[in-house]
Amino acid sequence: MNSSVSAPFSFRLTAADGAARAGEVATAHGVVHTPAFMPVGTQASIKGVHHDDVRASGAEILLGNTYHLMLRPGAERIAALGGLHAFMRWPHPILTDSGGFQVMSLAALRKVSERGVTFRSHLDGAMIELTPERAIEVQILLGSDIAMQLDECVRLPAERSEIERAMQLSLRWAERCKRAFEKAAPGRALFGIVQGGDDPELREQSARALADIGFPGYAIGGLAVGETQKVMLDIVAETAAALPTDRPRYLMGVGTPADILYAVARGVDMFDCVLPTRNGRHGLAFTRFGPINIKNAQHAGDPRPLDPDSNCPAARDFSRAYLHHLFRAGEALGGTLLSIVNLYYYQELMAGIRAAIAAGRFADYLDATMRQWAAKTDRREDVD
Repeated sequence: MNSSVSAPFSFRLTAADGAARAGEVATAHGVVHTPAFMPVGTQASIKGVHHDDVRASGAEILLGNTYHLMLRPGAERIAALGGLHAFMRWPHPILTDSGGFQVMSLAALRKVSERGVTFRSHLDGAMIELTPERAIEVQILLGSDIAMQLDECVRLPAERSEIERAMQLSLRWAERCKRAFEKAAPGRALFGIVQGGDDPELREQSARALADIGFPGYAIGGLAVGETQKVMLDIVAETAAALPTDRPRYLMGVGTPADILYAVARGVDMFDCVLPTRNGRHGLAFTRFGPINIKNAQHAGDPRPLDPDSNCPAARDFSRAYLHHLFRAGEALGGTLLSIVNLYYYQELMAGIRAAIAAGRFADYLDATMRQWAAKTDRREDVD
């Protein structure tokens, strides 16, 4: 498998409906249709799910985690084995995050300075320094199609002075990341990350400054870290409006199906989140009828599938009783099957969003989807 990159990165808007946008992100490893959801492959795998099932769900791009991959097996080793596409045998687009969020949330004894962040590995306790330059070097070694700048993410709530300090530091790191990324092969793209916490003024400052630096795409970071959904969506709307219209907008680490619908309505193009697989492993299925906790006793004798009309074989062909049994018996297959169900549902949701935007009916689609979740029309009164 050849992971060389030569085709140019580009973004093209194909339709708009209010603030909602549909488009195409072209990369050397294929086109990503937006709005797009990226399954999270933290350790170069979608936990518990074969890549063929991930691709069959409709996923066009995956996310890999720089922090975890630089610690194990190491970026240099992955590069020696042909890069991340060849290493994990995924010949389609890959986005890698910078590792900054994981450093802030997972690492012990971290110290942030102008130079970068020094932290103790959660694996073996080794002290490691992650600078903007090293974050970019690691992502170049991994060979991802889209790389992210190193930033500092502040957990909310926080004092405005602390939010502003981290935002300004992230801007200076963005400039250093862009210079370091000049060493990347042609065709790869680096996204800047808007910070500023829950302060609209700081968010606008960050967005404008990043646009002045100039990136092929922009992410909205530092949300879903303690603030309410209303605050998050207000910040998303204000930030998206301050970003260039001809570049993709990526809301990092979000979220639930409802979060995605509301964020698309505010102009977001790309999403990632661990919820589909994490919740699947814990027995929660996302469906067009709303979330279903398959571990509940009501499913023990239910012969119906999760959704007879789904394109997903796991949702269409297995009974709820069987899925319930797998979790009660502690069988790993249960988590795998529900993870697949959720990956399919997220991709079906994104396909519906794209079609609705193209037809100029996104508001109707959002309303109909919400009403169907609320109606819970799959309930069965005569469950054993």
